[in-house]
Amino acid sequence: MLKSCKPRLRLFFDCCKLGVGRRNLPDFRTEESWDDYIRSLCKQKLYREALEAFESLQKETDFRINPSTYAHLICACSFIRSLGHGKRVHNHIMTSKGQVDLILQNHILNMYGKCGSSKDALEVFDAMPQRNVVSWTSMISGYSQNGRDDEAIKLYFDMLRSRQMPDQFTFGSILKACSGLSDECLGRQLHAHVIKSENGRHIIAQNALITMYTKFDQLANAFDVFSHIGTKDLISWGSMIAGFSQLGYELEALHHFKELLCEGAYQPNEFIFSSVFSACSSLLQPEYGRQTHGICIKYGLGRDIFAGCSLCDMYAKCGFLESAKRAFYSIDRPDLVSWNAIISGCASCGDADEAISFFSQLRSMGFVPNDVTVLSLLSACASPSTLYQGRQVHSYITKMGFDLNVPVCNTLITMYAKCSVLCDAFKVFEDIRNNADSVSWNAILTACMHHYQPGEVFKLMKLMLISQIRPDHVTISNAVAACAEIASEEVGNQVHCFSIKSGLVLSVSVTNGLIDMHTKCGSLESARKLFELMENPDVVTWSSLIMGYAQYGYGEEAIELFRMMRDLGVKPNQVTILGVLTACSHIGLVEEGWRIYRAMEKEHGIVPTREHCSCVVDLLARAGFLYEAEDFIHQMEFDPDIVVWKILLAACKTHGNVDIGKRAAEKIIRIDPSNSAAHVLLCSIHASSGRWGDVARLRNMMKERGIMKAPGHSWIEVKGGFHVFLADDTLHPKRSKIYEMLEDLWSQMLDDGCDLLEE
Repeated sequence: MLKSCKPRLRLFFDCCKLGVGRRNLPDFRTEESWDDYIRSLCKQKLYREALEAFESLQKETDFRINPSTYAHLICACSFIRSLGHGKRVHNHIMTSKGQVDLILQNHILNMYGKCGSSKDALEVFDAMPQRNVVSWTSMISGYSQNGRDDEAIKLYFDMLRSRQMPDQFTFGSILKACSGLSDECLGRQLHAHVIKSENGRHIIAQNALITMYTKFDQLANAFDVFSHIGTKDLISWGSMIAGFSQLGYELEALHHFKELLCEGAYQPNEFIFSSVFSACSSLLQPEYGRQTHGICIKYGLGRDIFAGCSLCDMYAKCGFLESAKRAFYSIDRPDLVSWNAIISGCASCGDADEAISFFSQLRSMGFVPNDVTVLSLLSACASPSTLYQGRQVHSYITKMGFDLNVPVCNTLITMYAKCSVLCDAFKVFEDIRNNADSVSWNAILTACMHHYQPGEVFKLMKLMLISQIRPDHVTISNAVAACAEIASEEVGNQVHCFSIKSGLVLSVSVTNGLIDMHTKCGSLESARKLFELMENPDVVTWSSLIMGYAQYGYGEEAIELFRMMRDLGVKPNQVTILGVLTACSHIGLVEEGWRIYRAMEKEHGIVPTREHCSCVVDLLARAGFLYEAEDFIHQMEFDPDIVVWKILLAACKTHGNVDIGKRAAEKIIRIDPSNSAAHVLLCSIHASSGRWGDVARLRNMMKERGIMKAPGHSWIEVKGGFHVFLADDTLHPKRSKIYEMLEDLWSQMLDDGCDLLEE
């Protein structure tokens, strides 16, 4: 007798803990009172307490529960996603031998779907003597929620064949499954089903269509559905704003947010504010973000965790780290996602010390960092000045076992490459080489290109092909860039053919790389053919071709391309202007070049850089305006570097201006006392003016300081091999034959009466 009373006594004390007064305690002598008590807990959303009460009561063999109470318990299991409790309640239902109606079976189906057990849901579904639209929808929804979208689609068509008509909830679940499969053709078919159905105009179905089309990147179709909804709800507005924000139509997202506020029918929720903050972040418009922040506070969401993370991210990406920190500290009970957001924000602002400080705080608060945390930390340490912090993070990664995580190792490779430690990047890559994915290979290829190692790129690409990893556009871009670096058009053409043979549709970035490669190899005709085959060349395409024409002396063609580009509405960038100024310099269009330089900031919003100023010096100096070039150098906003003085010195040699040449050489020697080019050029200027005493003095000074003229060298590619030659080279293995050939050529030139000029 005492043993049978123990569960009831435990429940009595549990009720006291929950604050139930003695007068309100259920009468434990009747089964109805137990049902009322459990249902009361469920209605108060005290789901765990209700299930604990059930666990205690089911130990009494003679205890029975009303079917409606079972429904409440099953719903409690669904809410807390507890499969274990759900199975025990389901087992009690089956062993109680009570009447299980269709409504209760549908609740069980829904519970298994939400708890992630599609197998148990299917067993219940197959055993059901009767099924209604809720049964089918629960199964379809369960499959969709658990990533089994193809099975959800199959079940939907089975439902149609059984002549059971879908309702708005069915459409919501099946359209979500279609989005997961990214099947646009099927999406249009389902849209047709929605239109034909009498439930198709319901807001739930329409909202699901908007979400599906935005996931397909079809904003026009999504907006068409949105605009035809008679009475939009908050989900309609939120789905449309999120779609605009995610797909790069940030101003439209802000416009619709404004419309929502003006309409006044609904108060924006945290998810809408998150989308709006994301749009402000992409636009780099902190002022819009501040205004939205004020509205967010007005609606009582200033401390919301979801909106707060996006707000923190927005301020950080706009460069306002202090505001991002204030937004983070305003979040009520920040979780790990919130901490990751502020660490990522510090990384985007390039503040490694702050990122590590927040990381330390995170750990002191008892949170366990995840892979997102360490990825953000590594991004913060991606510069030579933060190598020490990067190594500390690497040690932590090894200690916690994240060094087995391929994405983390990929970011480590990139970090070491940006910290100018290529050897460490290779060590990390070798550790994961057997498990490396395409991102890993592309990371190490990019690292090699970052450190001007084109030969390593070709070696690695061969190993990549052997490893059966399929190259993508990033791989091809790196290979093409390596070809451009060594000016090997033959290898570049092989890479081009390989990409076509592999079935890769050339992206704009790859085509731009090929154009750049052809121009650097001097094949302007091939570059122009590729350019003309492109449907929508971007500013990089135009700039590459303009620069190529300019560098090879085709200034008029370069300027004509610049005019065509502007006529087509393509906005030039810094490289474009650099190419046009180079073209003007090479063909002597001083006035045109000067006009473009003076107008670049006003007309195109491009602030002149040191490279642009060097081009202007070259423009003036080449044309003989040496005094004007010298004055321009003194008026520059930048401190003159060795490049501009070398440009001026070379022009002084051409035009025989000893005074300015001497001043330019002195500036170069002051910046770099061991610079041999300045001494040699100054000697040549003195010699051309007959100042042999100055020539002798300079040469003696070079000998005293140990300044040697760097020997000139050239190279040639023969049958895939590269041969480098220095002046007076005696090291090449075939030097005897090379010098014999040179002597023969020299004799033939003399026989043909060529004027051989000596310098």
